[in-house]
Amino acid sequence: MKTQKKALILGITGQDGAYLSQLLINHGYQVSGTSRDAQVNSFENLVYLGIREQIFLFSMAVNDFRSVLETISKVMPDEIYNLAGQTSVGLSFEQPVQTFESIAVANINLLEVIRFMERPIKLYNACSSECFGNTIDYVADEETPFHPRSPYAVAKAAAFWEVANYREAYGLCACSGILFNHESPLRPERFATQKIISSACRIAKGSKEKLQLGNVEIQRDWGWAPEYVEAMWLMLQQDKPGDYVIATAETHSLKEFVEEAFSIFNLNWRDHTESLPDLLRPTDILVSKGNPAKAKNQLNWQARSKMKDVVRMMVDAKISNLNRVAVRENFQ
Repeated sequence: MKTQKKALILGITGQDGAYLSQLLINHGYQVSGTSRDAQVNSFENLVYLGIREQIFLFSMAVNDFRSVLETISKVMPDEIYNLAGQTSVGLSFEQPVQTFESIAVANINLLEVIRFMERPIKLYNACSSECFGNTIDYVADEETPFHPRSPYAVAKAAAFWEVANYREAYGLCACSGILFNHESPLRPERFATQKIISSACRIAKGSKEKLQLGNVEIQRDWGWAPEYVEAMWLMLQQDKPGDYVIATAETHSLKEFVEEAFSIFNLNWRDHTESLPDLLRPTDILVSKGNPAKAKNQLNWQARSKMKDVVRMMVDAKISNLNRVAVRENFQ
């Protein structure tokens, strides 16, 4: 009988953690996840996907070495996916220390625990395309130097080099996925993409609100989150650990994203949006372009959904959810 694999997901409450949980369950894993306080967390994304009862949940503080050690010792996982930490680039300017601790300090705790336990645990670290900074004149791949332009990106860059160092110094099986933007219905509205989708749907239903945005000329590579978690899993199935850029290889402006969302409802986005200086960041990435060729060649992974597909799927999900809420309220 083949022994069931065990996976531990830090950051299981987020978008990627929920979709990754679903993927691993479908692959026959025993899945455990962590939250700072599992007793009070609603785990709404796991509930949304219908997998809440299939997952073992633990309370853990990622920046507390003892807490990390105790949790990993209880679970004894074969694979650890570190998706935890502060996820908002904008918020990182307001909370730089908390951002660094939740990402870089948490990651070094994981690496030290794995080294200390001397078990063949595989580690996936969630890195970010934000580490590259502006890629106006070139397309970023695994050899492109980092130029982080936010506290969030600085923390992610530090975590990336922690992984590389422990892999080289101690032979740990640890990988970093350098993921470009990836979206889904599980994105909270503090993210611009979900804010756009939600506003477009409300306006289409008659709301007189104005969608407030910052710089709509920025360019990003937007993919579909359920596909990106497949790449995370594939990285830990390789014989040799390595780092991979995960992207669609298509870059679009935020203006194009907004235009696409409103065009679904036959609306002119310019009539329903306004740009506010208060929403501009101290420093921002103007253009973000990624080359996922290594992932295609070595992982046999490539993005199936591009920006227009992502917008359409997010709009469809939001409309379905609004309709369910309306039906429920009519019966109350």
